[in-house]
Amino acid sequence: MICFSALLDRYRELLAEVDVWHAHCSLVAGDQISCQRGCSACCRGLFDITLLDACLLRDGFSRLPVQLQQHIVDKATQRIMTVRTLWPDFDAPFLLNSYPEEQWDQAMPDDDETPCALLDEEGDCLLYDSRPMTCRLHGVPLVDVSGELLFDEWCSLNFTDSNPLESTLLRAPFNDIFKHEQLLFREFTTLLLGRPFNELDTMIPAALLLDFEHFTLPEPLYGAEALSNPH
Repeated sequence: MICFSALLDRYRELLAEVDVWHAHCSLVAGDQISCQRGCSACCRGLFDITLLDACLLRDGFSRLPVQLQQHIVDKATQRIMTVRTLWPDFDAPFLLNSYPEEQWDQAMPDDDETPCALLDEEGDCLLYDSRPMTCRLHGVPLVDVSGELLFDEWCSLNFTDSNPLESTLLRAPFNDIFKHEQLLFREFTTLLLGRPFNELDTMIPAALLLDFEHFTLPEPLYGAEALSNPH
């Protein structure tokens, strides 16, 4: 049996750095940032997450009451069925990399307003402490301490009368954070699959249906050099 606990603990430490940045942004920007626990305005539709994030979600999911787990699985399964209208063979291990990237937007359209399968009736995330990196980064533009602009969009509820790109107080060492994330991901895939990969992606509802103790990679992806060679 593969044990991911130590690696997931190290990943949680990295995610905690992101949380500290976001808390700092809320402090310096005040009411210009609406993002906080309980706000689910952006928790809609489907989007890609890394396989490491999927494993973290599964770890948190396993700690939920069994009855609640089944309720979430039912919602997740329904979401997978919508993806299968485009990709009929979309099945475990539910990797997006099995499909042409130009089709990803069709499977995960921006105008999809379906609530995330992890939201409860009040709009609170049931796996908030195990949520993916992208969920923690969303809402505020990402500008590295060097001034490099990595992502220039932000939630429409935030910065309604100001431009966050003009503030140096919202910057963070994102290049270092993402390099660390990549190293952890390669270590994770080596543990899981016997060799390092740079990129293997899925989505939240699919992550909730994965079994990491019996995880196998489709042969075409296992031999994909672009996914395993260092950039």
